[in-house]
Amino acid sequence: MHYIPCTTDQEKEILKAIGVKDFDELVNIIPKHLRLDSDLNIDSAISEYECESLASELANKNTASHQASCFLGGGVYDHFVPKAIDAIASRSEFYTAYTPYQAEVAQGTLQYLYEFQTMICELSGMDVGNASLYDGASAVAEACSLAISATRRNKIALSKTLNPKYEQVVKTYLENRDVEIVYIDEKNYITNTQSISSQLREIAAVVLQSPNYYGLIENWSEAKSVIGDEKTLLVAVSDPVSLSILKSPGECGADIYVGEGQSLGNYMSLGGPFLGLMAVKKQYVRRMPGRIVGRTIDKKNKEGFVLTLQTREQHIRRENATSNICTNQGLIALRSTIYMSIMGKKGLPQLAELSYKKAQYAAREIDKLDKFQVPSFKFIKEFIIKTDLSAKLIIEKAYSEGYLIGTLENDDSDSYIQICVTEKRSRKEIDSLISFLNKL
Repeated sequence: MHYIPCTTDQEKEILKAIGVKDFDELVNIIPKHLRLDSDLNIDSAISEYECESLASELANKNTASHQASCFLGGGVYDHFVPKAIDAIASRSEFYTAYTPYQAEVAQGTLQYLYEFQTMICELSGMDVGNASLYDGASAVAEACSLAISATRRNKIALSKTLNPKYEQVVKTYLENRDVEIVYIDEKNYITNTQSISSQLREIAAVVLQSPNYYGLIENWSEAKSVIGDEKTLLVAVSDPVSLSILKSPGECGADIYVGEGQSLGNYMSLGGPFLGLMAVKKQYVRRMPGRIVGRTIDKKNKEGFVLTLQTREQHIRRENATSNICTNQGLIALRSTIYMSIMGKKGLPQLAELSYKKAQYAAREIDKLDKFQVPSFKFIKEFIIKTDLSAKLIIEKAYSEGYLIGTLENDDSDSYIQICVTEKRSRKEIDSLISFLNKL
């Protein structure tokens, strides 16, 4: 809010107009036992200028990624964002656009969402994509819901190499739906796909991330071949930039692709808003959540764009509806559409390869250090480091020295560091980080 909307006199006028004498009478509808019976821990009122100064003071306690050498990963990546994206996405007709209920007045919005869907399908090798979800985590959870609906089964298998944050959201989505979640073991930070057919039965879906939480490349094709049950769906989770140089989920036999679209032209933004990606094989299109934009011909034989397959509660009976992603991440999807258009089919693989070469160089040099070991080099831009020291203390010291690095969320041993090297990191920054680690 940029200003306080009402004066005290105006508040009195509003209360009088709705027939109450004061605010207390307005909230009398709330039972007394549900009301706070103590004062809020809020300081006395301050001026607008003082408020701005305080907000700036608090904000300046954060260290932005551009103020340090950012090697953070774990699902959010510091890729370069061309200024053309900011310039186009900030135009008022895009910036203020909302969900396009009326196709005849929203052709521009519908067209770019259609292009977005098409590009995601090209990257993923799938038949149909939707017009975005909230983020990668909710996209994984929605894929599980789709599989449960399609197979009429109530068991989901998650690889232990899946991002823990994605796992947490899946649990939240399914906790009241009588769904059992089982886990596929990992071996040397890679999913033990051979255990799928022998250990897991009557599963709605197997969820497998590649590159996984440890940054390592998994084998979707092998997982599909050993599932041993035609009814079980394979959900492939992946960073879209990595897909530009990997064999696509569709080519590997996956039924559903989901991922986080932040790396496609969007800033890290302290954790959001982000963009959930989803694309499926054609037979599952009617079970997809959110919105799907289609291209058609009007009665004058002119090309037009419409919302199609809208299975919302407003359109059909609730028990048959898909998830209603009402305010989809349209503006973030627009940014990704512009980004993919700028990078093109040559630029995106070049960017992924550049990140790969820089990350491989960093990992091999770090692996030479006495107190650090890189368990595997089968990664693109993100990898883990095992250390004899305390990972938490290393991260704290690195922060004080101007390096942003991370640890594994599921690391109880305090002995793993997680590092991501994107195209933005220079040779000087990488060598400086290596020198820092070498002095510990």
